Amino acid sequence: MDLAYYGVNIALYSVLFSQTAIIGGWDIHQARVFMAGFMVVDAITMTVFSNNLWWLPIFINRGDLDYYLVRPVSSLFFLTLRDFAANSFLNLLCAGGILIWALMSYPGDLPYARLPFLLFGLGIGASLHAMIFLLTVLPAFWLESGHGMHGLFYNFARLMERPDRVYTGWVRRLLVTVIPFALIASFPTRMFWEGNVWWLSGHMLLVASLLFLGILWIWDKGLKRYGSASS
Repeated sequence: MDLAYYGVNIALYSVLFSQTAIIGGWDIHQARVFMAGFMVVDAITMTVFSNNLWWLPIFINRGDLDYYLVRPVSSLFFLTLRDFAANSFLNLLCAGGILIWALMSYPGDLPYARLPFLLFGLGIGASLHAMIFLLTVLPAFWLESGHGMHGLFYNFARLMERPDRVYTGWVRRLLVTVIPFALIASFPTRMFWEGNVWWLSGHMLLVASLLFLGILWIWDKGLKRYGSASS
């Protein structure tokens, strides 16, 4: 299924660029790096976070959260990073291979000096992706189930699969700040191709920091609302 997802995206961008030379300020070779970037972000989330976040509402509703709250480690840290999905790691290898292919197929000179910023930005993007996912899970403290919110996340996550510059006006401002799907893969790609790395990386770090603080606040409120298995 995931290989089909990768193939569909590669084919989609080929079809789009058969009709135009530029999309969102990038040609087909630059856009392929962007495309590979959001594939890498998605694969990181699937490998590191998804299983953990999928089980979190179940732990909350069954009272199984008790076992993690008494451990001498941050419960939020442990619950979000407890399991590593080895099967999804194959996705990460495939996505990484597509990124290498996209870079190596570029016909001009690559800005190799900015490659670390691309990888750094994708790391922040993966953290943002996971934190937004977590925000759709945390309402399970107040709702009977959090799985209904998963569908909302997956639908909105499609927004990161388009360059941020295809959005305009207040929609773009919203998608690079409050609901930052549009900057997850676009800003790292812009760092690589266009430079301006300090402003773009600073923006990503600021949004990620505010989102993380918001999650800590909601987590604290949720734990006060939580009814343990013994209550």
